[in-house]
Amino acid sequence: MKKEEKTKQTCEKIVHAATIEFGSRSYDAVSLNAICGKYQIAKGLIYHNFKNKDELYLYCVKKSFEKLMSYMEEGKEEAKTAREEIRIFLERREVFFAENPYDRNIFFNVMLYPAEHLKEALFGVMERYDAYIREQYRHLLSKIRLREGISMEMAVEYLSLFQNMYNGYYQNKASRTGDFSRFIEEHNLKISELLDIILYGISTEEKGS
Repeated sequence: MKKEEKTKQTCEKIVHAATIEFGSRSYDAVSLNAICGKYQIAKGLIYHNFKNKDELYLYCVKKSFEKLMSYMEEGKEEAKTAREEIRIFLERREVFFAENPYDRNIFFNVMLYPAEHLKEALFGVMERYDAYIREQYRHLLSKIRLREGISMEMAVEYLSLFQNMYNGYYQNKASRTGDFSRFIEEHNLKISELLDIILYGISTEEKGS
């Protein structure tokens, strides 16, 4: 076997093991020693491929988000309405998470419980995903008539702001109670309803109109 191929296989083994560990518990609960012992990987091999635990984690996050985006785009079903667009997107995402539980946990750890010292680095890793989500917002908004004075880019900014506030709300709740799994379920259940309210409002007309 060529050296390059062996190095690639070693790297893949490390990333596979790390994805399982980071996808089973929080960043803080995972150690390189545990990965080495559990998966029979020499620590020197990890340090040959990755500078430290942070770099390995960020790489796993990057791969998980890329895997999610690729899945979401494969065989994408075209929706006729904005509500249908939301339903299809969230249902397809849930199928991915059901089939890839380690990637699911990594995703929600990043969104709701990011390692404090890695927040800035995570923003960089997630730049492509953020651009992808903004494109999904544009596609969604193309199916509704925007209010006068609201441009497409303004609407995208509002939705992005909502997304950040929504995730921040659950970050706060999760950090106070520690009940991470329950808040993932709650986060998923409410997102569709809240997006519907943002797009269509909470009222139909003034009373007495």
